[in-house]
Order: sequence, then structure tokens, then C-alpha cells
Amino acid sequence: MGKLSNKVIWITGASSGIGEALVYELVKKGARLILSARRKEELERVKGNCHPAAQPFIRILPLDLSEPSTLKLNTEAAIQLFGHIDILINNGGISQRSLAKETLLDVDRRIMEVDYFGTVAITKYLLPHFFKRKKGHFVTVSSVMGKIGTPYRTGYAAAKHALHGFFDSLRAELWKDSKKIYVTLVCPGWINTNLSVVALLGDGSPQNKKDDTHKKGMHPYKFARKMIQAIENKEREVYIGGTKEILAIYLDRYLPGLFSKIVRKAKVK
Repeated sequence: MGKLSNKVIWITGASSGIGEALVYELVKKGARLILSARRKEELERVKGNCHPAAQPFIRILPLDLSEPSTLKLNTEAAIQLFGHIDILINNGGISQRSLAKETLLDVDRRIMEVDYFGTVAITKYLLPHFFKRKKGHFVTVSSVMGKIGTPYRTGYAAAKHALHGFFDSLRAELWKDSKKIYVTLVCPGWINTNLSVVALLGDGSPQNKKDDTHKKGMHPYKFARKMIQAIENKEREVYIGGTKEILAIYLDRYLPGLFSKIVRKAKVK
């Protein structure tokens, strides 16, 4: 079945969107999966949607990335489910749709707790296991917002930028200690999921509507297939999305002055 056959892959944020699409595509690859998210019933639904022959090789482990005191025990429990973990896919997270001047600081803290600290905590708790096995793969779903910044995304972009700083540094450290522990950063553009529906407004309430940009975005299954290819190839960093989003990254990199003028008026929701 390929490079991921029988690999044990732990996916956070597996109950919907990109995470759910990854589950269905990874099942086709013959992977053994650990599914994590807050809602156990939704994880059960995703597992139930998989082929009956694959279900014995799927485990469910509910967790909440915003509860730091629980993450060490959750990581230890994840390892025990199959006896080891080959790949961690850090996919869990929340987004934002509010201007900085309208956003409570508690909302910024909540986004950072889930998108950054929760992800880093699981990564750090799993790291000794990878060192012991002398191999492993950290795959983190960042965002185009991890490379650029736009209006209505101050807290979200900050958290995603922080992930790049952490995982780029971790990759450099691991190269010295173990050349068989890999780090991949995946930057989605607009993907047709409900991420914008549950995105936080300035007061912490959900937006409760899907952005037009997401409605027109890439289908999550198509995204998942491209992401899996990047995992199989152990790519360092990959951008997956529409032409406009990906072009924005390169425009900001090579023509930052021009990009800063364009992004002021860009439709981002």
C-alpha cells in the first residue's frame, strides 16, 4: 500500500475538516490511526464512516488542546494504544475573524493556548518516545497565515507564525541529534471546511457562518491527498491551496512593499 502502510499515525483535530479528510485518505494507505479531538461522538462518527475492515486499526482518544494539565497523560495513553507512534499530525486548532481593536486579550490567549501551546506540549511529550525509537515524524498543520498577515487574523496569524519559529528550530536541533526524526510544516490556503464557521469573534463567540473565501476553497479530500504526498516525501515545508493564497506568500517574500499595499484591501473573509 505504500510508505504509510501499517504506520501508526496520531491525528489531532480529527473530528472534522482537514483532520477528517486525512483519516479517510490515510485509511486507504493502510495506516493505523489514533483519532483525537474534543468531541468523542464526532470521532466515533468519523471512525464509523471508514471501511469496516479498517475500523479495528483505528483508535479514539478524546483530548482538549486547551487543557495543558491533561496532555502529558494523553500522550502516554496514545503511545500505549498501538505500543508506539510513527507520525504525529498536529492538526487541531481554532481560527479568528476580528480586528485587533475589537478582540479581547482572553481571545488571543485562547487561540495561542490551542494553536501553539497545545501543539507544542504534545510534541514535547512525544519527543522522548521518538528519541528512544531513533525515528519519528512531526507534521504540523500551520496556515498561509503562518507566513503572512492579513486583517482579521492578528491572534491566529501570531499563533501560526509562532509554530514556524518553534518547528524550524526543532528541525535544526533534531538534525544534530537524530537524522531520522523529521519535521514537516503544512500551510493550507483556503480549504472548504467549517474552520471559518467556528472561528472566534472579538468577544470569543463563534462566527457561525462560512466565509466566501472558504466556500470557494479547495476540497478537503484534494488537500488531504496533497498533504499525504508531502508526508510521504518528508518535505520540510509545503504550501497547499489556491493560486492567490500561495502567490501571496511569495509576493510578501520578494516584494513586501507591494504586498503590504495589496493586503490592506484584500478580501479575506
